[in-house]
Amino acid sequence: MRAFRVERTVPLAPKEAWRRLTDWPAHGRLVPLTRTRVLTPGPNGAGTRFTARTGIGRLGFDDPMEVVRWEPPAAGRPGTCRLEKYGRVVRGWALIEVAEAPGGGCRVVWTEELAVRGVPRALDPVLARAGRVVFGRAVDGLLRKG
Repeated sequence: MRAFRVERTVPLAPKEAWRRLTDWPAHGRLVPLTRTRVLTPGPNGAGTRFTARTGIGRLGFDDPMEVVRWEPPAAGRPGTCRLEKYGRVVRGWALIEVAEAPGGGCRVVWTEELAVRGVPRALDPVLARAGRVVFGRAVDGLLRKG
């Protein structure tokens, strides 16, 4: 498994950044060739399950996930959301952290550790770099949308 990290400081209130980052269907609209389907009734919280389907037609794979930790930001307290990935192709976890930034706005840290079936460990650095690019663009898009 290889970990990567995406960090951003944005002029949004922590609660608004949290709302945008935990809009699971929006992730699918920002990751190429991906659709996200929430499998459990709302609202979001620990136990929420969803699947990101990446591919075209029959050529693709599912990335099922479950929220195992859900602590939205509150007055002076950062927010933390942990996802567990338990698919046949992609396994690992993601941690989303949202906190007030000094001087206003908020700081977002997205840390993820992935293992992709069939990808040799020697390619972990390439996988981590690709993850930073893809998830960095997704985080930027989520935080930019209105």
